[in-house]
Amino acid sequence: MLRITRRNFTVLAAAALLTRHASGQGSAASSPITRAIPSTGERIPVVGLGTASVFDSDDERTRLAAAAVIQALVGAGGRVIDTASSYGDAEVVVGDAVAAAGLRDKVFVATKLEVPDAAELKRSLARLKVAKVDLLQLHNVRDARQSLAQFMAWKGQGLCRYIGITSTFHGDFAAIEGVLGREKPDFVQIDYSLDDREAEKRILPLAAEVKAGVLTALPFGRGRLFRAVSGKEIPDWAKEFADSWAQFFLKYLLADERVTAVIPGTSSAAHMADNLGAMRGRLPDPDQRKRMVDFIGNL
Repeated sequence: MLRITRRNFTVLAAAALLTRHASGQGSAASSPITRAIPSTGERIPVVGLGTASVFDSDDERTRLAAAAVIQALVGAGGRVIDTASSYGDAEVVVGDAVAAAGLRDKVFVATKLEVPDAAELKRSLARLKVAKVDLLQLHNVRDARQSLAQFMAWKGQGLCRYIGITSTFHGDFAAIEGVLGREKPDFVQIDYSLDDREAEKRILPLAAEVKAGVLTALPFGRGRLFRAVSGKEIPDWAKEFADSWAQFFLKYLLADERVTAVIPGTSSAAHMADNLGAMRGRLPDPDQRKRMVDFIGNL
């Protein structure tokens, strides 16, 4: 039997998956899981696309990959694309791909600024080819006293629909907690994976308290999780909710309803289709989540 892993998940299988979703075959295919953004109730699909380190070069190969990945995302019912002004040329690549395909109304575009600077925002909007973004985030917050007043002003001016803060460093969680509790942004984006669960204890409870949506960056633990299961089959008890290791890892996160969306990065349309499978079908129950933690912890 072929072992379903990220390494051997083929483009042919991805194409079949997308065709099935597009045609609405089966109840799971027609019902992607969505979550409400707490501050407004607007619902978004729970699996999106991260662009860090995958679309940072403005060359033909990257552009072709981005176009295919974004088409795969939208074709299977996904919407969220997360990028940043500091991700090389990712904003340019994403902006051109979305505009060329006429998909602006089909996607939820999130970007990040390193500082609350009007010139940086203007540059990001131009690179993304948009008049406004759906979510504007202050990237890598390190100061618990950080004000989001400028971001709130931009939101009031219609330059973004939501504002947020981000960090993928545990050393900055105290700063994230301070800003999240005081400023109450619409979103917080944090590093959260099956083998790195500090956010469960510190960030997710506070996000729920202040009604902030949660985006989870690096849901595969910077590749650690795939390396840990290399050469292994998905356990039989997990096959009722996951068809691949990617879905196993993503569904662990999505089973926590405080998570609004996961945003794994990929430059592969096949991997994008695999990831999107996590927003269909059932999610693991609490006992299965505990079993998932034990399984990975014992590898």
